[in-house]
Amino acid sequence: MKNLLRSIAMAFTMFSRVPMPQVEWKPENMRDTLAAFPLVGVLLGLVLAGWYALSEWLLFDQFLFAAGVALLPVLYTGGIHLDGFCDTVDALASRADTERKREILKDPHVGAFAVIGVSAYLLAYFAFGTELIFDKRDHFLLFLIPVLSRTVAGYVAVCAESGGAGLLDTMRGAAETHPAKQALEIWFCIVSFVMLVISPFAGLFVVLSAALCGWLVRRMAKRQFGGMSGDLAGYLVQVGELAMLATLILMQRVWWLWFY
Repeated sequence: MKNLLRSIAMAFTMFSRVPMPQVEWKPENMRDTLAAFPLVGVLLGLVLAGWYALSEWLLFDQFLFAAGVALLPVLYTGGIHLDGFCDTVDALASRADTERKREILKDPHVGAFAVIGVSAYLLAYFAFGTELIFDKRDHFLLFLIPVLSRTVAGYVAVCAESGGAGLLDTMRGAAETHPAKQALEIWFCIVSFVMLVISPFAGLFVVLSAALCGWLVRRMAKRQFGGMSGDLAGYLVQVGELAMLATLILMQRVWWLWFY
């Protein structure tokens, strides 16, 4: 139990800005870090739910609410996943060989394509946030998107081929792969079930979009980088969240066009 609590604390320490007790970096303390990754998304979902409640109470317009939806995850995580997104965009844009792309992932400098990519990403996320429809309860799926994105990213990180030494490889080595995999499968089933209960129509397609992103990024990671890395897992979190939000917006529009 103590090791589990330490792994949870380590997951929040590494993947968020939430204050946590200091935990020693030992393999036994990192064993369940990936399995606890979705918990970081649970708290972020509660933050977004709180922002929604505050926006409703103070009568914020859609644009201010959308700005919070786009920026609160960055403040909450400290931009760690956006950092992986930027590194991956730079590496893919280089069109270099596999080894050079791995070097670019490790390079602390930010390239022009990373700046362009993150600017486009935040603009798209904000724009989608302004299009949410709040007349049905399916907009509550927004609060579960951070949980599902981290569940899928953690699962792919555990199951995919390793892309070389790094923080992710260290966590994979510390973990007992099968229990972590099983825990993330349980997370996926629970979150998917809740989404389907909230909205069978929109929830189904949001879940499918998350699974598709996981499959596509895993395939891309193997072909372009030789396997998954921490930066690629962060890239998957960001791309998955954008895809799920876009899918939610699309399904809301389809529902209104067909049934109203």
